[in-house]
Amino acid sequence: MSAAPLDGRVLLLFSTDTSDEPRFQIREETAESQQAFGVDVDAQAPGAAAVIDASAFGYPALSMASIKPGDYNVQALLNIYGIYHLGNGHTVKLPPDKGEGQHWQTKPGNLFSKPVKMHIDPQTGGTIRISLTEKVPPINENSARVDTLLNWSRHNSAAVPVDTKWVKHIRVPSPMLTKFWGKPTELGAVVLLPPGFDEHPNAHYPLIVEQDHFHRDLFLPNGFQTEPPSPDLKGGERMYAEYSYKFFQDWTSGRLPHAIVMTIQHPTPYFDDSYAVNSANQGPYGDAITEELIPYVEKNFRAIGQGWARVVYGGSTGGWEALASQVFYPDFYDGAWVFCPDVVDFRAYPTTNLYEDKNAYFVEGPFGDVPRPEQRDKTGMLFATMQGANHFELVLGTHGRSGEQFDIWQAVYSPVGEDGYPKPIFDKQTGVIDHSTAAYWHEHYDLNAILQRDWLTLGPKLRGKLHIYVGSDDTYFLNNAVYLMEDFLNQTGTPGHGVAYEGEVRYGPRAEHCWNGDPTKPNWYSRLHYNQMYLPQIVERIQKTAPPGSDLTSWRY
Repeated sequence: MSAAPLDGRVLLLFSTDTSDEPRFQIREETAESQQAFGVDVDAQAPGAAAVIDASAFGYPALSMASIKPGDYNVQALLNIYGIYHLGNGHTVKLPPDKGEGQHWQTKPGNLFSKPVKMHIDPQTGGTIRISLTEKVPPINENSARVDTLLNWSRHNSAAVPVDTKWVKHIRVPSPMLTKFWGKPTELGAVVLLPPGFDEHPNAHYPLIVEQDHFHRDLFLPNGFQTEPPSPDLKGGERMYAEYSYKFFQDWTSGRLPHAIVMTIQHPTPYFDDSYAVNSANQGPYGDAITEELIPYVEKNFRAIGQGWARVVYGGSTGGWEALASQVFYPDFYDGAWVFCPDVVDFRAYPTTNLYEDKNAYFVEGPFGDVPRPEQRDKTGMLFATMQGANHFELVLGTHGRSGEQFDIWQAVYSPVGEDGYPKPIFDKQTGVIDHSTAAYWHEHYDLNAILQRDWLTLGPKLRGKLHIYVGSDDTYFLNNAVYLMEDFLNQTGTPGHGVAYEGEVRYGPRAEHCWNGDPTKPNWYSRLHYNQMYLPQIVERIQKTAPPGSDLTSWRY
């Protein structure tokens, strides 16, 4: 399938479930996952074999030797890496973004085999040969499955989103990021325009920046559907379509305030987005967004373009990004609405204290160790452990190249290692923590530690801007770090602790990921009306904090 040598990660996949291809059945939730083994290939010659044997790392089972004899659906896949000659002088091999949201299963150009039923018995030995005869097609031929993995609206059938009266798609070359990555790099955005935008050419609008995972089209966090849902939709798909249409109705009818809303597209070779901050391993995304992308949007879509008229919001990954954007650029935004944020204090990462614990995977005792949990439901039922989640990532990619959650945190927060890849925060196999790396994280990216360290200067700039909401039973234990941040914020305004923060922190009782702050609605519903609940609050703050003489009329028609 290739005439040139290839770099990448070869995955061998076993499944007991024939309802789908094995490549779509490898999951972080240990009990639900089928089996994967992985090996790296470097400059693999065309036609040469990659050998996967009992020494290859596996997940959930660690070795092929422990696989039970039986009949399995077997498939192999090569996640192809590109070569990056970075501006810092290192050369690394990474899976490039190809518009699919960093999903190896559907990354265009990746090679794979058709699933074949085989009898596997490690005790009898022997050699099985599998040829990679298939290639993942381009996005426009593969959109349905990519959209499913992206959790993006499957009801938008356009493989390549197109501009409409309401929604615009832009790409902006980034000189900052191009210099870092050593190849042309762009930032993208999807912009939602207010009703009356064309009819009021002299109006200038507040800008609301939404942070989230990569999406090819508008997702805030529901879609923007201009037609009623199809009558044949059922269950969750129908509910999503209904609320996407409801948002369109509310937005265009005048029931919501006039503003420009943009969601940012900033995928990297390490994840489906950059985390929107400057990073030693990913480059100056924070500066590129604030100095290149947002000014471009504001200029081309008539935004007011001043800090008092610009806010940021988001949930989960986007929640951390919203909070970090407000903390690292305190004058650039007039408020951050933060939902179920990723870890904001590394003393709760998510159930590990990176500064005091020795091992990220186990609570260690003199005679026995207890696994640290990583994922649960609201009843406390455990779905994944810290060890299992990280072993899942390790089988997908060494050097932090899995494209998954712990690896992107490491890519964002760590210094560059001697090999050019992110310096590990802990040993991926054993869980032993590197406390020198943890100290770097504390200094540069522990948001609660930064607030405490710099509050005397940050506090006056953040007054009234921080609004944080999380479920008390967050699926990924993210509420634990918020508790620690709230403890500090509640001390502000007392003697020796600077000005009061004058924001709010709220918890949803028994609410999982990603509660939006509405205690009157079940979590599944609250997640579908972020915009109707908060856009009026956001604009109300903008109006109250606007400096004298500011434009508060041209956009309020």
